[in-house]
Amino acid sequence: MDMTVATQDFRQINRGYNRVFRTGKLTVGLVAPLENYASGPVPALTDHLARIQLAEALGFAAIWLRDVPFNVPSFGDAGQLFDPFVYLGALAASTDKIALGVASIVLSLRHPAHVAKAAASADVLSGGRLIMGVASGDRPEEYPALNTPFEERSQRFRESYAYIRSMNDNRPELSNSYGDLSGDIDMLPKPVGSQLPLLITGASQQSSGWIAQHGDGRMLYPREAQLQKQIISQWRSETLAAGRNAQPVMQPLYIDLVADPEALPRPIHLGYRLGIRQLHLHLQALQDAGVNHVALNLRFNSADTLKTLNKLADAILPDFGHHGA
Repeated sequence: MDMTVATQDFRQINRGYNRVFRTGKLTVGLVAPLENYASGPVPALTDHLARIQLAEALGFAAIWLRDVPFNVPSFGDAGQLFDPFVYLGALAASTDKIALGVASIVLSLRHPAHVAKAAASADVLSGGRLIMGVASGDRPEEYPALNTPFEERSQRFRESYAYIRSMNDNRPELSNSYGDLSGDIDMLPKPVGSQLPLLITGASQQSSGWIAQHGDGRMLYPREAQLQKQIISQWRSETLAAGRNAQPVMQPLYIDLVADPEALPRPIHLGYRLGIRQLHLHLQALQDAGVNHVALNLRFNSADTLKTLNKLADAILPDFGHHGA
């Protein structure tokens, strides 16, 4: 990796972003809900708030929600059931430090004014702990239900992104397919930090040049560490060439922790069945590849969830803990 890129500090945006992302370091978060629901798409949400509060107390850097408006059979996962912005409000009131992330809001399915208003509200109510991933969407079944053309999601993503960014301004001016803003009205509240932290998911139907010019980070899908390193290095080189600071990278990882700490990784959906020591080695390899945050998903984890959270806190967080309050 280009060392100029690797050693450049990430910008400071808000409490959540600053807690999760630091150059050259990897932190660990969790994907809600914190339970096993491998047998079907709908979780039970057992003690869901108490488990997130436990995750905060144990020192996990972030909790991540998903934007799943419909229970789509081909997708096979209803996520945390609750609308992400409503749930962010509940989490803002029931937690104090843990970063609150969404991976990711599907911009092409929502009006950007509503996204900007809800996101800034969650950011203010949580004291600046929001990190928002944004995506163009990949579940075709949802688009007819919302009378939105699936084939237009690339352009809708770009225009929504621009609209949301303009909401940082006082009395914004902007005109695109989502509406006309002539500078005579404003949207409140404003985000706590300099702007809403927006992380671009995958390619989101955009060119590499557009991605290099935009975003406060990148969400990548899980890959073998060496391939992930190549992708991150290329993207960060393009970002630097575009005259921008280095941006952080995060990814999800499904895990099924087994009793033997040295059990070698065996592939499962978007992750591995493995021992805790092997998970530590894998996270180290991802850190070396340039990944700055991993959001662990326990949907397929066969061990007791509370015991798994404590095991992860004891064996993983000492080396991959969060930064700051």
